[in-house]
Amino acid sequence: MSQTPTVPPMTVVCGYDELLPERGIAALVGDLQIALFRTHDGEVFAVSNQDPFSGANVMSRGIVGNRGDVPTVASPMFKQVFDLRTGQCLDDPEVALQVFPVDITAGRVAVGAIPNRMACAGSGGDGDE
Repeated sequence: MSQTPTVPPMTVVCGYDELLPERGIAALVGDLQIALFRTHDGEVFAVSNQDPFSGANVMSRGIVGNRGDVPTVASPMFKQVFDLRTGQCLDDPEVALQVFPVDITAGRVAVGAIPNRMACAGSGGDGDE
């Protein structure tokens, strides 16, 4: 008999209406600093708040935008641009942010503590789980 894997619970971090379009906020999920973004079309994304280039926890203060159809955030430190869907740095393919699952239920935004994608920077990892 096979066992079903246990899925870690989601942590409610804020109300959906508290997320202003095109602005970020920081939230603590367990020991992780998460940056949450609500795009102009209403989608919500959660990525690591730590800028992989500077090491500073500042991504929630980044500039939200897009490149074509790709929703992005630019680091406020050195301006590298990241795909909010995948965490991939669009300026340096060797670097990525961690991306976390988001659930919106009854007007509340919850984030999972297990990333969908692991961050990597140069030789710091291969970017895959």
